[in-house]
Amino acid sequence: MTRRRLFFAALGLSLAFCGPARLAAAQEPAVATIGSFYDVLLTVMKDGQRLGFAGRRDKLAPAIKKAFDLPLMTRLTVGLQWPKLSPADQAGLVDAFSAFSIATYASRFEDYANERFEVDPTPTAVANGDLIVHSKLIQHDGSPVELDYLMRQDGGTWQIIDVYLSGTISELATRRSEFSDVMRRGGAAALVNLLQQKTAELSG
Repeated sequence: MTRRRLFFAALGLSLAFCGPARLAAAQEPAVATIGSFYDVLLTVMKDGQRLGFAGRRDKLAPAIKKAFDLPLMTRLTVGLQWPKLSPADQAGLVDAFSAFSIATYASRFEDYANERFEVDPTPTAVANGDLIVHSKLIQHDGSPVELDYLMRQDGGTWQIIDVYLSGTISELATRRSEFSDVMRRGGAAALVNLLQQKTAELSG
């Protein structure tokens, strides 16, 4: 099983969308966010072996920080305990979660085997004003992997706040399930330590 297949398989726990309705191309900026991210990701994949992990990480970091709302994703991952944390603990968790997220992509998309990405130009609306942008990773054998992105607008910019595999499997739900016990047992410091360990393991 390739690292990309393991990456997709690692996403767990389904989450249903409420009241979807297809939107017209008026919401194209959300689609453009995904398209721009995929452009960078594909370029890095094609040069992945020469770049090595550090090179892939450095090239992906600006694109990931632009496309993903990493501070909000961190807060959603931590959940109800977030407001109880000090500003310093919150900042430390955002830094550690961001580094882990970037390292995950740099590790999993390390080479290129004639894959391509397809992005549906028509997103789906959800009840709270967020959007779902639908896409597929077409693997070298032609088999598709469905990757959907939950997008939220902030200050006129659409950013990713969750990733769904096969339309239902939430990355944030998986992370929340994985990290909640760590937070309960050891607080923010324990979770920062875990994230740093995982990031180090991904870097090889």
